[in-house]
Amino acid sequence: MATSRLEVLKSMVAQDPGDSFARYGLAMEYRNAGGLEAAAAEFQALLEADPDYAGAYFHYGQTLLRAGRKDEAREVYRKGVEVTTRLGNAHARSELEGALELLG
Repeated sequence: MATSRLEVLKSMVAQDPGDSFARYGLAMEYRNAGGLEAAAAEFQALLEADPDYAGAYFHYGQTLLRAGRKDEAREVYRKGVEVTTRLGNAHARSELEGALELLG
């Protein structure tokens, strides 16, 4: 019996909840499968444990937008801009600033 990617990622996170890459993968897998609330919860857990995981801010914000949570998405983008500025990650900062601009 084949094991789904979602099940593999859930198992990886269960074995090592501090594995930021696995948690990011799980959040993305939930999001891609339409599980927006589960994805948002995983992104939130990821950023609480590893607030410097810059790549998560954009996708977390996008997930919140898809779930109709525009104000929360705006706050995630703003926090991401702060983090990416501090980290010197100009590419990620630019994406987040663009997303903020689109929100108006």
